[in-house]
Amino acid sequence: MIRTEIGIDLNKAKLLLDSSDIISIPTETVYGLAANGKDPMAISKIYTAKKRPLSNPLILHYKDASSAFQDITKIPKEAKVLAENFWPGPLTMLLPKSESIPDAVTSGKSHVAIRVPGHELCLSLLNTLDYPIAAPSANLYGRISPTSPFHVYEQLNSRIPYILDGGICEKGIESTIIGFENDNLFIYRLGSISIEAIETCIQKKVHVKDKVEDNQAPLASGMVKHHYAPYTAMFNIVEKNKEKDLSNCGFIGFDTLHPDFPSENQFLLSETGNIDAAAKELYRSFHVMDANRFKSIYIEFMPESGIGKAINDRINRAIQKYSA
Repeated sequence: MIRTEIGIDLNKAKLLLDSSDIISIPTETVYGLAANGKDPMAISKIYTAKKRPLSNPLILHYKDASSAFQDITKIPKEAKVLAENFWPGPLTMLLPKSESIPDAVTSGKSHVAIRVPGHELCLSLLNTLDYPIAAPSANLYGRISPTSPFHVYEQLNSRIPYILDGGICEKGIESTIIGFENDNLFIYRLGSISIEAIETCIQKKVHVKDKVEDNQAPLASGMVKHHYAPYTAMFNIVEKNKEKDLSNCGFIGFDTLHPDFPSENQFLLSETGNIDAAAKELYRSFHVMDANRFKSIYIEFMPESGIGKAINDRINRAIQKYSA
């Protein structure tokens, strides 16, 4: 059995990655499950550890934009502008890959998702490596994304050897994934950078294409219908009337307690009504409420402004598993 350790040893992390092993790394969004992005054998271990379908492609993380663009065959002018404004940071771009990128990263597709993470410890690790890191979120497939090393340990203990401890993730929501189709820009996954921020940057309308049907292979991470779900059944708060007794049910709200639930059964994402703070707390609230083993968890949707859309996307995918 693998013994999973938590630590801050960059040299140990590098040695494990260099030897085709997998580890968990911190980013500003969520913790990632990392492997050498140029090593198909190492990449296959990610899919095994996560129980992730091989049809679901990964994201490559680079130390800087110039390194990232070296593995791309065609770079739209908007991609360069976005990189200048949002890298390092939680923006992922889907672009045509060079032959240096293994098909194992892209699930055989012609485009690869790339980004430069905005996390100091993660960048320090990347700067010791001569390859990018392939890293989806460090959780079991379809389950709650981890925003602390302990969340990773809860799900992947004995499945990976090392968790690089970078503290609590600053953003708490995955990166925004954007792609380029002819002259149009599409968001394939809503994330920590809002649609409004991207449109302001490039002075161009951005469209959203963030879901695939059950029989379709996703173009990028986070596009499947059911995702990010706790083990406890989760429902939209508007469905609460189907419960006769709410005393053993939990409630996740934005900034105001709900009168129908015991106060100790509630988790407010931001008592001050700050949408960025709510994003940072979202997955932690899922972990905390799941650990309470309530009969059900009820959750309200956030205001649709800014990254509220991304938070609501995660809530919707979590409740889809139980509302279908």
